[in-house]
Amino acid sequence: MVSSDRRGSWLSQRSLFRIHPKSAAELISGLLGLGGTFIAYVVTFLVLATFWLGRARTKEEPEGASGAYAWSVLFHLFFVTLLPFSMIVVGRYDLAPAICVYGANMVLLALTAIGITLVIERDIQRRLVPSGRPEYGVLIASAILSVVIGFYSPDSAMYAYFLNLASPLVRRLTERV
Repeated sequence: MVSSDRRGSWLSQRSLFRIHPKSAAELISGLLGLGGTFIAYVVTFLVLATFWLGRARTKEEPEGASGAYAWSVLFHLFFVTLLPFSMIVVGRYDLAPAICVYGANMVLLALTAIGITLVIERDIQRRLVPSGRPEYGVLIASAILSVVIGFYSPDSAMYAYFLNLASPLVRRLTERV
């Protein structure tokens, strides 16, 4: 059962990883109990991003990157930093909500990576070859498939990510089109 301790202490925030939920509802309750910690994490990340952007602007010789590029990379890095959390959740809990957390992280990683390529292409005014979009598309498809499988067979859902082994083939096929 999920701890109802809402004092905000470090130990109470780690309660999700000390419990053994027996149902999806208990896992969702545990994840929602981390809302305060997640908000603090987002605020901390944004503060660090603001410091980084401010430092980048004050250099004597600024790098040749647009603000849109900097923000798109920061959004991508945010989801990269969530990977350990989503991996721990899916590794410990064979429940559909855990599969959804991991799948959402993978989809958002792929979408932000696509966003980076779109910003670069806008900034340089030409299409990147290779852009990585076919590979990111396969990742998105495998994540969505994993989530769907997770609602029926959570213990088999992660096998959907093996579809990413087909990414080089998909890239070659899309280069011909």
